[in-house]
Amino acid sequence: MNENTISAAPATFDAVVIGAGPVGLACALEVRRRGLSVCVVDKGALVNSLVGYPTNMEFFSTPELLEIGGYPFPTAHYKPLREDALDYYRRVAVAEQLPLRLYERVLSLEGQPGAYEVVTEKGRLATRYVIVATGFFDIPNRLSVPGEDASHVSYYYKEPYAHVGQQVVVIGAKNSAAKAALQLVRAGAQVSLVVRGAAISESVKYWIRPDLVNRIAEGRIRAYFHTTVQRISAAGVAVLTPEGPATLPADFVYALTGYHPDYSLLAALGISCQDDVARTPSHSPDTFETNRPGVYVAGTVCGGLNTSRWFIENGRHHAAVIAAHLAATSL
Repeated sequence: MNENTISAAPATFDAVVIGAGPVGLACALEVRRRGLSVCVVDKGALVNSLVGYPTNMEFFSTPELLEIGGYPFPTAHYKPLREDALDYYRRVAVAEQLPLRLYERVLSLEGQPGAYEVVTEKGRLATRYVIVATGFFDIPNRLSVPGEDASHVSYYYKEPYAHVGQQVVVIGAKNSAAKAALQLVRAGAQVSLVVRGAAISESVKYWIRPDLVNRIAEGRIRAYFHTTVQRISAAGVAVLTPEGPATLPADFVYALTGYHPDYSLLAALGISCQDDVARTPSHSPDTFETNRPGVYVAGTVCGGLNTSRWFIENGRHHAAVIAAHLAATSL
């Protein structure tokens, strides 16, 4: 990178949206439709979280609940697949000719209300307002045990086909872990499921949970409840069960233990968090403006560690609220 890039004259917009996911795109559309200029910046790809989702993952929502900007979501499926969504959001961004700065990480926010500069690794963006719609999928809840960074351990599951005849340990008890365990066993893997609690979470979708419970009951998936991981090594996954220590054979390990917002980024942007269990980013429930005037949060990030509070379906409505507030304060 040219050493003079950061000091170059910044591009100027009325609003900068950080996060090019569905909610971030919805925010950009709503801001534009109120006559304000906007730019979307993301450290990864367009709808980067969806890119990281499992192959052919089925959304829990129907197409109309995932739509943004009034664009119909065409799909042959009652519940869209990951690939449907990737194509849909790309088409919306292209149709609207949204200014996108992808693979550009935001570093900090400088300046004063009404005269901010978003500092990225590639330059500066001058702006009156900032909207943070960064979701939570990029930072996993780590196990914090020895061996979790080994090459055969992953916090993200893509597809089962490479694991035919392999010993696979899945850690977790919610939707991601449940679906991965079921796909893996049906693709020919030998699956062990490690669950910290007493049972598969009741939050697992009603059509998935009975399937997993039945596969455990018939012995196709070996489940270990009230069990915690102690360490991971080439010998396997060392766990502590109610019966005592055990080692589970593992050619591959999927730690599907959930994810959380990028709190380091929030801090770099000057957004404080409440002193609650969820570490909720401080914001007005009416306008979504944070403790830093002119800086807003939208979508899942609004819930902090409570990542099941906001989804695309309800988070997309934050866009209209924020855009209306920006338009009102711009008068």
